[in-house]
Amino acid sequence: MDLTRILVKDGGFGTQMTVHVGDAVDGDPLWSARFNATKPAAIINTHLDFLQNGADIILTNTYQTSVEGYMEYMELNEEQSIELIKNTVRLAHIAKEKYLSFPMIIASIGPYGAHLHDGSEYTGSYADYLSAKDITDWHRVRIDACLEAGVDALAIETIPCQMEAEALVDMLCEDYADVKFWISFQCKDEKTLAHGEIFAEAALTVWDLLRDRNAQKNCLAIGANCVHPKFVTPLLQSVNAHKKTEEKIPLVVYPNSGEIYDVDKGWLGKEHCVPLADYLPEWAHLGAKIIGGCCRTYARDIRLIKEAVQNYNQCEDWN
Repeated sequence: MDLTRILVKDGGFGTQMTVHVGDAVDGDPLWSARFNATKPAAIINTHLDFLQNGADIILTNTYQTSVEGYMEYMELNEEQSIELIKNTVRLAHIAKEKYLSFPMIIASIGPYGAHLHDGSEYTGSYADYLSAKDITDWHRVRIDACLEAGVDALAIETIPCQMEAEALVDMLCEDYADVKFWISFQCKDEKTLAHGEIFAEAALTVWDLLRDRNAQKNCLAIGANCVHPKFVTPLLQSVNAHKKTEEKIPLVVYPNSGEIYDVDKGWLGKEHCVPLADYLPEWAHLGAKIIGGCCRTYARDIRLIKEAVQNYNQCEDWN
């Protein structure tokens, strides 16, 4: 993967998918993962929406897939659940072939807490009672299925706790030595992971672990996603602000739109949101190499980010 240029990741898959399936996504214990089985055409068309608006990278709709979830909520057996995960990756390939271009297909590997459907991906509370092996054993099934179906890399994303990130890095270095990936944390404010660790310390620890394992070449980037965009600049500054250009850690960032979710009223504040594209120059200056959107970001937001990236790259060429 060429990171000499900024690459544009797609936006919020579940958000954009509502264009094709309506508002039946939020509240489902499988979230968008149910539609991998029930409306595969909507999955393909959602990928195409992002590709047609400039995404260089599309993530598979596997964030909240799990054998346990499919067995409990769709009454599939283990073999059928694994096959559905593989088929979900194939849907991304179908979209790529329809688009007749060369985007990267990266497997979305959401945190352990996502399949619990209790909000713990935003607290990391399971890190207090599960072992690293418990977590990696759970991740391994989905990672194997995605790799077997064929992806360019893994997006280890929305990770709320340092322990889960370290455990996954150790597993990847040990058992998946040729697999490319990024690590993206979930943060509750401008300096702290959801579980309470300091973002900069977690990011640097992961980077040092990779260096010690001679595996930094496999890590595309480290960063944050599913965060308020106002937190992004201080988060990136905490890692790279005082580093020389050649020493900067490659960063990935794909925040939410800036809207706030209210349990009773739904998403609020869209009218006050600053377009993510407006932030691009400062994030790029701080070392962001992969930029996209997460919840409440649509294909049109990706188009604006793509335009901003093109303008930024042209300015860099002129300099």
